[in-house]
Parts: sequence; structure tokens; C-alpha cells
Amino acid sequence: MRHFVACSVIAATALLSGCETLSLTLLGIGGSAAVGQKMNGSPTRTFTAPFDKVKLASVWALKRMGVLTGSTQKTDNGELILGTAGDREIEVELESITASATRMRVVARRSGFLNYDSSTAVEIILQTEKGLDSEGPTLRGVVRKSGLSKPMM
Repeated sequence: MRHFVACSVIAATALLSGCETLSLTLLGIGGSAAVGQKMNGSPTRTFTAPFDKVKLASVWALKRMGVLTGSTQKTDNGELILGTAGDREIEVELESITASATRMRVVARRSGFLNYDSSTAVEIILQTEKGLDSEGPTLRGVVRKSGLSKPMM
């Protein structure tokens, strides 16, 4: 009986010690299941929404997170929104794939060489998704108030 209890405690300890790692892994997968990640720390996400809506939602997300937006630059198929948050430089690249599909890539870099902050970049994407899910009033006038140019398309 004594050996059974000792073996049970050892087995339970071994199983429970892996739970935290397993649960954190599953939480990370579930929390950003729709967000792809490149090796350089720049997550991407394609939204089934027109370019204009995704741009408004991304500017709303940046503003909500306290990111100071700077300029926008036109790219071949979309725009690049530049901003800063503390010691981080933020780049939000929006690309119109079709009339109802828009790809978003976010890079958050700290000062220094290859210092990517992928958790901040993922949060910007998740907040953009939240902005797309909300209706009307939260997005009204966001581009005008932020000082960014009007949507391209």
C-alpha cells in the first residue's frame, strides 16, 4: 500500500507539473489562433472586411492602446501606418487583397537590433478585430480625429 501511495504521488506530481506548460500553450494557441506569425516577429492576419473598415478599426485599436500615430505611406496595394508606443516603433501594413479581404501585418520593434515585440503586435491585431466586431459609434470619426489621411479605397 505504501508503494502505491508513493507511486501515485510521483505520478500526480509529474502530471500536474506539465499542466501549467500545457495550459499556457493552449491559452496562447486559443488566444491568437487566427494570427499567423513570421520568424521575424511580425504577425499577420487576413480579415474578411473591406480595406476601409480594417483601416478604421486598426486606427481605433492604435488609439485605444495609446499608440501615437504618425504618418501613413501608400504601398502598392494598401497603406503603411507608422506610430510609436514608449520605446517601440509600430508599423501597421494594410493590404487590399480583394474588395472584401484585407491583410494586416504588424511590426512592433524596440530600440536596438532585432528587438521585436510580437505580443504587442498580436494585441494590435486582436484589438483591430474587436473594432471590426463593434458597430458604428466606436469607429465614427477615428481617422479624422487621429490626423491620418482618409482611407485610400
